[in-house]
Amino acid sequence: MSNSDLALSVMLGVALAAASGFRVFLPMLVVSVASHSGSLPLGEGFAWLATPAAMLMLGVAALLEVGAYFVPGIDNLLDVIAAPVAVIAGVIVSAATMTDLPPMIKWTAAIVAGGGAAGIVHGLTAAVRAKSTVLTGGFGNSAVAVTELGGALFVSLLALAAPVAAFAIVVLMLWLAFRFVRHLRGRAGRTEPAK
Repeated sequence: MSNSDLALSVMLGVALAAASGFRVFLPMLVVSVASHSGSLPLGEGFAWLATPAAMLMLGVAALLEVGAYFVPGIDNLLDVIAAPVAVIAGVIVSAATMTDLPPMIKWTAAIVAGGGAAGIVHGLTAAVRAKSTVLTGGFGNSAVAVTELGGALFVSLLALAAPVAAFAIVVLMLWLAFRFVRHLRGRAGRTEPAK
């Protein structure tokens, strides 16, 4: 495998991992369907993702997850529960799609880049939902849920079609998240009462 193919598989893995930060099961379902159809090769040890049983279970889980995020109160609870699960899903999808890498490099990249991207995206979406809950009493959370669902689907499908473009979008999202957090910290520092 050439260096450019290796770079593409890493970009694909990180982009799919970031999509797992929006929705845990939807990117895994996309990977399962794509690998079952033969359009996405999986790394050694991940053939189970391409099985009909995995597609069925991931499909049911994705439907339940998507539906639950439209229920006020449950959505905020899911954000707490899904935080570690999103990171694990990010590690799995990135490791599964990073083919032909030495195991040490694959797992380091999957844990650091894949899990990190999923965790950051999930943290940002949870913060947006919490802000929406406070500002709208939970009535605006459906719009947040639709945006997250669209983000998960868009990034997952784009990663399969154009990994470089999907990776660039993920990098842009992470940069914007970093700026957003810096902005919030700056505002919090300016609004603290003098002691």
